[in-house]
Amino acid sequence: MSTVDELTTEVLEGKHGPDPREIPATSVFWVHHGTRLAGGDTTYRNQYVLARIGTAFGACAFAEGDADPAVCANYSGAPVAELLTEAPAPVRVAALDAYLGSVRPHRTSDAERVVLPVGTPEERARARDAAVAGLLDVPVGAKVALIGVVNPLVAAIRDRGAECLPCDLSLRATQWGDPVTPDMRDVLGVADAVVATGMTIGNGTFDEILRTCRERDVPLVVYAQTASAVARHFLGQGVTAVSAEPFPFSQFSADETALYRYRVRT
Repeated sequence: MSTVDELTTEVLEGKHGPDPREIPATSVFWVHHGTRLAGGDTTYRNQYVLARIGTAFGACAFAEGDADPAVCANYSGAPVAELLTEAPAPVRVAALDAYLGSVRPHRTSDAERVVLPVGTPEERARARDAAVAGLLDVPVGAKVALIGVVNPLVAAIRDRGAECLPCDLSLRATQWGDPVTPDMRDVLGVADAVVATGMTIGNGTFDEILRTCRERDVPLVVYAQTASAVARHFLGQGVTAVSAEPFPFSQFSADETALYRYRVRT
């Protein structure tokens, strides 16, 4: 298994759990929100489609126009196999994530559970992104490609003594004025390590990132609200670590919430 499509095919063939033709996606829903952290001038505009299967929620962030609110009515209650084969791409990813999360919940896995503290959005974002950066094992001065930019994570990478190479399809500069490239190839070819958001699974760029990191033999860390259970399946196959943050995400609560850190066992 080397691509997300191959993983989906295996799920449809029943290789990862119960027959998805027999399992309903109880709920498909939509979240659209904006966030501007104190001290910053960037407003993050995020849209997610989410699916609930059993005890798990699956999520996929997506760009404007990639899905329609009608998916909520069209696919709520439908068999998982229908979502995986007929729904728009963001719904397929959310359904795959929820299915894999229901078969093997993060909360009962062997992952390291990291509790994010009660706090303001800024405090919780810093704690979350410090936990993500803590999965990096690179020397001082290493070049770390960041594909999917959030400013607290840029800061957390720099706090570890690394040079951050930011890449994002929407942002053009970090909070500190650093240029942000829209082309991931600009950073993938020169990075000593890569940190990528789970949204790369949703927008179809993850397979190329994974392939490049394998070919160059550089570590790949995935920080995943989108497709956290999907990213976990690629541990040891090009992904070296995952910060999995299932729904409800840290930005939707001021109370303690958990993320789960996975590392390749050596």
